[in-house]
Amino acid sequence: MQWDLGLQGLAVLAAMSLGFGVAAGLLVGRDLAYRMWALGITTVACFGFGILTSEVLFGWATEEDLQPNIDGLSSDEVLLSSLLVTVVVVLVMRYAARRRSVRDQARRRA
Repeated sequence: MQWDLGLQGLAVLAAMSLGFGVAAGLLVGRDLAYRMWALGITTVACFGFGILTSEVLFGWATEEDLQPNIDGLSSDEVLLSSLLVTVVVVLVMRYAARRRSVRDQARRRA
């Protein structure tokens, strides 16, 4: 297997990951702490899964097979994997926030 992800591909992947992180931070809820956690978790997860998707899952494909290909980055496939990662992180964070809120309300009543 040949890793052919260049600096421009890494920069595009980092920008896409940060964009999805910001989107997750905006979608996760009102609490600033949850927004920051969602931003960080989503950014790191999207970057990791982006490398995995581009270089491991689709590393065998040629540049003609995968269009658009930005300096070795299979951008369409990475966008799809990042979208899925973002949806999972947002759903898990919203579930955790709701569960914490219910638990806190139960403690106040007791």
